[in-house]
Amino acid sequence: MKPISLIQFLIEERRAGHINAELSLLIEVVARACKRIAVATGKGALGGVLGEAGTGNIQGEAQKKLDVISNEILLEANAWGGHLAACASEEMEHPQQIPDGYPKGQHLLLFDPLDGSSNIDVNISVGTIFSVLRCPDGVTEPKAEHFLQPGTTQLAAGYVVYGPATVLVLTFGHGTHEFTLDREVGSFVLSRRAIRIPEQASEFAINMSNQRHWQAPMQRYIGELLAGKSGPRGKDFNMRWVASMVADVHRIVTRGGVFYYPLDAKIAEQGGKLRIMYEANPMAFIIEQAGGVATTGRQRIMDVQPTGLHQRVPVFLGSKHEVELATRYHLEADAAQG
Repeated sequence: MKPISLIQFLIEERRAGHINAELSLLIEVVARACKRIAVATGKGALGGVLGEAGTGNIQGEAQKKLDVISNEILLEANAWGGHLAACASEEMEHPQQIPDGYPKGQHLLLFDPLDGSSNIDVNISVGTIFSVLRCPDGVTEPKAEHFLQPGTTQLAAGYVVYGPATVLVLTFGHGTHEFTLDREVGSFVLSRRAIRIPEQASEFAINMSNQRHWQAPMQRYIGELLAGKSGPRGKDFNMRWVASMVADVHRIVTRGGVFYYPLDAKIAEQGGKLRIMYEANPMAFIIEQAGGVATTGRQRIMDVQPTGLHQRVPVFLGSKHEVELATRYHLEADAAQG
């Protein structure tokens, strides 16, 4: 069977009425920018891109050189095409307007330019996460409040993993699909269509070093997984933790499992660890479209009404049965406390 390129797939989606020409162009531009980021990450120490940039992002986290480079690549690529009204990045405090000299489109783009960047220097997979929203009617200069839409309003979401292969996973709300970069040809090629995540799981990804800070329902749930065959679950579970969200989520998209970043005492004041607009919402959209579930431990992630561009939430996502059970334990604990 002849391979289907990303461009051909986007044309098929347009013909099916799933997307319009502007959104198709937006995805093409983002994919092209991610190919440039893949080249930069692939050079490693030879490209002079490793190490700290000597700056901090809006969250006060130290920026890697590749964080800054990836952010600039995405901003530059999306400035002139006429498909965007504005974009927002995890690395910037405020949205970036489209320069006046260029036409403006009807879409808003949010992105985490280089997720898992603490892993860059040790050559572990990192990635880019993005989300697309519609710009509200009549808004010509989008501000932060115009981005604060719940995840259910997303038009598209995706991530790219820069690993042994460069892989793009994409959804428009009609299934989750995977494309692999053919480096010899220079184009993304459809490698899996309509991905389905198994409802049952035997792998879980969580940062166990935070266990002492977890709330009681999380302690209960993980305790049952660790008890294995002799415990109440009656089977053994394996733990995985890459500390690169795209890598952990891609494993789930590939073979099932769950990823948890629960609320704990260390991060209670900030509401969670991961950003709803740049990480939680796009990943929730992708996971749900593949038959999985994504919650905050207490409610569906995509139903949350965001209140800030850099708002954080707890994240529970992956195989349906496990995420629903962990969520039920939290809701039961809340009810018991009255």
